[in-house]
Amino acid sequence: MKRIVLTGGILGAVLALAACGQESETTMVEAPAAPAADTPAAPTGDMAGMNMAGSQVAKTAKGTGTVKSVDAGAGAITVDHGPIPEAGWPAMTMAFKAAPDLVQSVKPGDKVAFDLTLKDGSGEITEITAITKQ
Repeated sequence: MKRIVLTGGILGAVLALAACGQESETTMVEAPAAPAADTPAAPTGDMAGMNMAGSQVAKTAKGTGTVKSVDAGAGAITVDHGPIPEAGWPAMTMAFKAAPDLVQSVKPGDKVAFDLTLKDGSGEITEITAITKQ
């Protein structure tokens, strides 16, 4: 990647000087060798202080909403939910994975309260309770 960026920068400088009618002298510099595949790359820039292990850890959240659809075959419940602050999500309609017994416990139109396990940007319903059934 560094080699591509360096080459692009050098070519850009050469073209800019040529466009101005000036001669240029360019020396190619060999980029350092990439680390071995089994050697982890050191973090750079603003990422150096980030706790990357935290993105792998599941956390929980609670939500409320209306069941829009149930797909027993896919093991999913689609919910039109309000904001879920623990996940940083605004109100929206989305499908969540759920265990078969949870999928069968609700039907479209049910107003529900639910618990989620959040991991890697998605959620799985771990508990769901109908507030009112229609």
